[in-house]
Amino acid sequence: MEIYRGLEGVHIDTTHICQIDGQKGELIYSGYDINELADKASYEEVVWLLWHGELPTQAELADFKKTLAANYNVPNAVFDLLRSVPKNTQPMHAIRSALSVLATFDEHSEEVDVENVKHIGIKLVAQFPTITAAYQRIRNGQDPIAPDPSLGIAANFLYMLSGEKPTDAAVRVMDVALVLHAEHGSNASTFTARAAASSLTDVYSAITAAMASLKGPLHGGANTAVMHALEEIGERDKVEGYVLEQLNKPHGRVMGFGHRVYKVLDPRATILRHVAEELSKESNESKWFEMSLEMEAVMDREMESRGRQVKPNVDFFSASVYRMLGFQADMYTPIFAVARIAGWMAHLIEQYANNKIMRPRLVYEGAHGKTFTPTEERG
Repeated sequence: MEIYRGLEGVHIDTTHICQIDGQKGELIYSGYDINELADKASYEEVVWLLWHGELPTQAELADFKKTLAANYNVPNAVFDLLRSVPKNTQPMHAIRSALSVLATFDEHSEEVDVENVKHIGIKLVAQFPTITAAYQRIRNGQDPIAPDPSLGIAANFLYMLSGEKPTDAAVRVMDVALVLHAEHGSNASTFTARAAASSLTDVYSAITAAMASLKGPLHGGANTAVMHALEEIGERDKVEGYVLEQLNKPHGRVMGFGHRVYKVLDPRATILRHVAEELSKESNESKWFEMSLEMEAVMDREMESRGRQVKPNVDFFSASVYRMLGFQADMYTPIFAVARIAGWMAHLIEQYANNKIMRPRLVYEGAHGKTFTPTEERG
C-alpha cells in the first residue's frame, strides 16, 4: 500500500477557487492571474471574487464595502479579553481566543447554510483587522483605536495601528500584501478548516482550527522567522557572513527561501519586492528591505555555484514590508490570518455546499496478538 506522507499529491476534492502551477510559477484566483489582481484589484474585490467566482460590479463593490465597514466594530468583551491576557502572550493565542469570543455574540453561529456562512465571513473579514491592530496597541500599553468606516480594509488596518492616516504608498503595499496572502489552495490551514467543517461544525470553530494550523513555524510563522533573522544580522554588511554560515551547516537553509509547491520563483515574492521598494523610499525602517535585497543576491550567487535553484517565497519580502508598515515581528502571522480569512471562507463555502466528512486512514504497523496481563502481575 502506497503511503502519501503529508498528503502530498493527494487530491481531496475539486474547486473553483484557486489554481497553482509550481513548475511555471503561476497563481490563479478564480481564473485571474495574481499579477493582474495585485496590480489592479483591491482586497475587497478579491474577497468577492473568491466567494462568488466573478469580480463585483461597481454597484456590488460599493455595497460590499459599505457592508464591511458597518461590521468593523467588535464587542467590548473582545477588548476585555485582550486586556486580560498576560502582555507576553503569543499574539496568535490571543487573537484565536478573541475569535472564540466573537462566536458567542452570534446567535446564528451554528447555521452553516451558504448565505449564513457568507454573512459570518463578512464579519470576520471586517473584524480581524480591528482585533489584530487592537492587540498590538493593548500589549504596548495603548488603547485601541476605533475603526474609521470611511476607509477600506487596508487603510483602516493601518489607521487603527497608529491613529494616523496612512500614506498612499503604505495603503497600496498593505492592500497588495492582503491580496497576495488571501488564498493559496489546499495548504495546511485551509485543509484544516475544510476538515473541521466536514464534520458540520460551525464556521467559527473551523476558522479557529485553521488559525491553530497557521500558527506553526512551517506555515504562517515563516515570515516572523525571516524578521528574526534580519534582526539577528543587524546590518547589511553582515548579511553575506550570515548566509554562508547557515548554508554551511548540515541541512542548512535560510528562512524565506524555497517553497513546498513552487519550483521556480514564487510569483507573490516578485510582486511584493516591487511594492516594497516603493514603500522603502519613505520609510525610516528601509534598512530591512535593503538587507533583504542583499540576502537575495548572496543566495542567488551561492545557489548557482552549488547547482541549485532556491528562490525567495512570499514570506521573505513580507517580513521587511510589515516592519516598514509598523508591525512587530510576532504580529506577522496574525496579519497573514487577516488576509487569509478570505480564502478560508471561500473554501468553507464550497465545503458546506457539497459536504462529505473527511476520514483518511492510517496503515497500522504495530504489534498483534498481545495477551493482557493483570496489573499485579506486570513486572
